[in-house]
Amino acid sequence: MHDDRGQTTAFMAVFVVALLVVAGLVIDGGELLAAKRRAINEAEGAARAGAQVLAPGALRRGEAFPDPVRATLAAEQYLATAGHDGVVGVDADTVTVTVSFHQPMLILGIGGLARVAVTGHGSARAAHGPKENSP
Repeated sequence: MHDDRGQTTAFMAVFVVALLVVAGLVIDGGELLAAKRRAINEAEGAARAGAQVLAPGALRRGEAFPDPVRATLAAEQYLATAGHDGVVGVDADTVTVTVSFHQPMLILGIGGLARVAVTGHGSARAAHGPKENSP
């Protein structure tokens, strides 16, 4: 005769591991997507905060250019309030921000993937009044 004892236990062990992997992909994947969106939102918000700090000399000439030092400071303060660090750049009339942080993995961390790097980019242009082609 053939002894079938233990086959159900092996099947259940494999099934439980597969179920944990799928749950980890769903839960941690969703958290990772939300973290990516949060990084992009923070970068865009910091870029807008920086682009709003216009250089007084440029305004007197009727131009809209951010003050590089004050715009960088405003963007960094925005990021500090959000709780993350970033890289801020000011080029002519555009402020660009890159935010990076690590998102912890809740379930996949059990298998050794403790955290994943998340990066978001944002930029904003300083504008002075409505454009001629705007509706």
